[in-house]
Amino acid sequence: MLWRSTTFRFAALVFLLQIAAAATLLAAIRTVVLRQVSAGAAEAGEVLRQDLLAVRAAGGDAELARAIALRTTRVVTPGSVMLLADARGRRIAGNLAAFPPNVAVDRRPVQVELYRISHDAPEAMLLRATALPGGRRLLTGSVVEGERRAVRLLEAATLFALSLAIAFAALAAWLAARMIVVRLEATVATLDAVRDGDLSRRVPADRSGDAFAALAQSVNAMLGRVDGLVAELTIATDGLAHDLKSPLTRLRSALERAAAAVTEPAAQDAVDRALAEGERLLAMVETALRITRAEAGIGKESFTPVDLAVELEEIAEIYGPVAEDAGRAIRVAIAGPATLPLHRELLGQALGNLVDNALKYGAGTITLALDVGGDTATVSVADEGTGIAPADRDAALRRFGRLDTARGGTGAGLGLSLVAAVARLHGGAVRLDDAAPGLVVAIDLPRSACAGVTKGWRQEPASREA
Repeated sequence: MLWRSTTFRFAALVFLLQIAAAATLLAAIRTVVLRQVSAGAAEAGEVLRQDLLAVRAAGGDAELARAIALRTTRVVTPGSVMLLADARGRRIAGNLAAFPPNVAVDRRPVQVELYRISHDAPEAMLLRATALPGGRRLLTGSVVEGERRAVRLLEAATLFALSLAIAFAALAAWLAARMIVVRLEATVATLDAVRDGDLSRRVPADRSGDAFAALAQSVNAMLGRVDGLVAELTIATDGLAHDLKSPLTRLRSALERAAAAVTEPAAQDAVDRALAEGERLLAMVETALRITRAEAGIGKESFTPVDLAVELEEIAEIYGPVAEDAGRAIRVAIAGPATLPLHRELLGQALGNLVDNALKYGAGTITLALDVGGDTATVSVADEGTGIAPADRDAALRRFGRLDTARGGTGAGLGLSLVAAVARLHGGAVRLDDAAPGLVVAIDLPRSACAGVTKGWRQEPASREA
């Protein structure tokens, strides 16, 4: 689910916090403005009330009525509301027709909508009623229609500002999340490249001193250590190869000289067996070293464009005579063109090992196939023998892993291990499947890194038998 994504939750948190901050600020501004508007209208109404009460105190109700009539007819204060009403609420003087029933006496100012005399539309008013002797009531206040329109404009502006705040908050959240994702993607891309064998890659680091910079420094330190260990491994394996191959080669030469010198059949047979074991031991050492170097990612510098169709044809030509001598056949099936940057020697040895295994442990026709689909090119070797049980396939791919059916042979259990190591060196993988009957070993190779190599190259599908 999207909510489970840490990046999404971080972006949502940033978005909500910014919206909450913007909404709180706008609400505070609206509250302050409304209070100021209400306070100004209430203050104007209170000044008018005190003025009229002073007139009444000096001249009585009659003088108060004349003052109200004078003020309302001469429009001295156009926004003022004044009404002197009798005990039954009937107008004595003022610009309202009657005392409104929804205004309580001697209470706080209240906002109502009423008609002023000579006005065709109701207006918002902030009014306060004061009780006078004899049951009469004085109503004073001011029209706040303009203030109410201003409040409505303020509310509309607040909603518009909130909409902008939402948009900017969403943009800010996206940018914040994107900054994190970009830096994490750079780290992941570096680690993927290192996993694929490019030990020179490092995570981009800056001098900000933040957590990402610390992470980049730690990862780069680790990668530097790994690079150093692999370099040491390369030196060690090269030295080991030289130190082991030299005495083994001398041993083989000595056995060959001994085989030429002996004349007794028993001695000749013993020397031949020793020579065969020496050859087998030398091949085991060379294969084990190839696997170690391939698993360490060593050899990518030797990648060259390889036409897989041509490579399969050459393998078929090499092993075709051997298959014919064994009463077998090799068939090549090309489903489409594919030219990839590969280590030609290692790939050739891997395919040769598969064909050799098919000749030793399989039966029937051996099929070398190339299938191209999407971002993957698959080369496979299939036979029509008994195959490998699903439970034994993992063991078959392990180094020195030998199945019960092969323990009597001369193999060392390194053939499929080398194939798997070569596939990983190229960023691919090996699959063991049923050929119904028999076994098919497929090597999936990614094509994403070689689109420029294959562009414009065409070859018709072909099928041949060797």
